[in-house]
Amino acid sequence: MLDVLFAQEQGQQPPPFWANPMFLLALLALFWVVIILPMSRRQKREQQTLLASIARGAKVVTSAGIVGTVVSAKDGEDEIVIRSEDTRLRIKRNTVTQVLGTDASEANK
Repeated sequence: MLDVLFAQEQGQQPPPFWANPMFLLALLALFWVVIILPMSRRQKREQQTLLASIARGAKVVTSAGIVGTVVSAKDGEDEIVIRSEDTRLRIKRNTVTQVLGTDASEANK
């Protein structure tokens, strides 16, 4: 009787469980929790340690590609001053993408 209501032929196999949209959504949610969420937390933590390591004399690269040496960086401030060639630039601390090392002569000034 139910076969008539659902217009199925007798002997037809039900679709496999992985074809269920709820299963696919659950699989996607599991992938996000196991792979993407920890990766984004790790990247955020690495960025915070990078920004905390910025000190006077550090050679840095900004997101705009400017390479310079930090002239002044105070803890708790959002801006730092870098020197690139003969120019001093005041930039936001979070634009620093990489710390290349330290310049000992600049750190001692």
